[in-house]
Amino acid sequence: MSGVTHSAKPVAPGGHTPVMLREVLEVLEPRDGAIYVDGTFGAGGYTAAILDAADCTVWGIDRDAEAISAGEALVAAYRGRLTLLEGRFGAMDGLLGKRGVAAVDGIALDLGVSSMQIDQPQRGFSFAADGPLDMRMEPAGSGPSAADVVNSLSEAELADIIHRFGEERRARQVARAIVTARHGQPIERTGELAAIVRKVVKQRPAKGEKRIDPATRTFQALRIYINDEIGEIGRGLGAAERLLAPGGRLAVVAFHSLEDRAVKQFLRERSGQMPRRSRHVPEAPDTAPRAATFQPLFRGTCRPSRAECAANARARSARMRAARRTDAPAWPEPAAAGTEAGAA
Repeated sequence: MSGVTHSAKPVAPGGHTPVMLREVLEVLEPRDGAIYVDGTFGAGGYTAAILDAADCTVWGIDRDAEAISAGEALVAAYRGRLTLLEGRFGAMDGLLGKRGVAAVDGIALDLGVSSMQIDQPQRGFSFAADGPLDMRMEPAGSGPSAADVVNSLSEAELADIIHRFGEERRARQVARAIVTARHGQPIERTGELAAIVRKVVKQRPAKGEKRIDPATRTFQALRIYINDEIGEIGRGLGAAERLLAPGGRLAVVAFHSLEDRAVKQFLRERSGQMPRRSRHVPEAPDTAPRAATFQPLFRGTCRPSRAECAANARARSARMRAARRTDAPAWPEPAAAGTEAGAA
């Protein structure tokens, strides 16, 4: 990708560094008078950079009430150019529609848990610091916590979650250890759960590879399940398809294979790149080809620079996909199916 000419701030308010900021700006190409959505507002890094790059407006969305509250300083600083909305990016078209906005020129999504959430032990996302086993991105009381899940689901259900969303090879053994441990007393702290997992998962990285904590995949799996993150990605991409004006741009930064796979499949489908069925097999009415609604801006993914990875460890696993909205009508919404703990 070509070098960006914007004078964007490299660090978001509060000291958090937005990942792949330069690349996201290159995709969105902020321009005067345009409307943008930062669907995962967090600490406001993308939002501030977009607003600094052009005389435009931004709608920032976050399901975390704490992020919205912390962002009020940015709202004041940009004087009428920034509006924050508490809610899920999967409902962004509805959230903006209620405020009279039917189309936007660009959307940025930074998937997964935010640095702000990880850095607060009381939120229960991190195995590095002990705290209550929560992991909910929305306020307490908005669905089951991680403690509820690990203390109530069966061994088979836990194993499925840990394998499916954490891609943990020893998922069955981890689930068995959790069930055994909770017989004595409920598992209520992140430190307790991390210790249980570490006794089961013994990782010995190959020479030259960076060692990751054995609890990483289990914590990831529980977080994704509780917050229905994969389902939210699908809903968010569908909402972006309905909300983007023709020519509008979408930039999505993912941090692990499950997120990226969901984005890849959606964009392949919506750009007409999915493998076609045999010409000898007639198409069913609900599978007939539809006009492409997105055109990828580059092949595959864009990765952060070596310099960014060296300066920001979180960037090392990041990858971005981007696409331009065509003028074809949005595809019909699929039937709702909320199967995860945090599904709406």
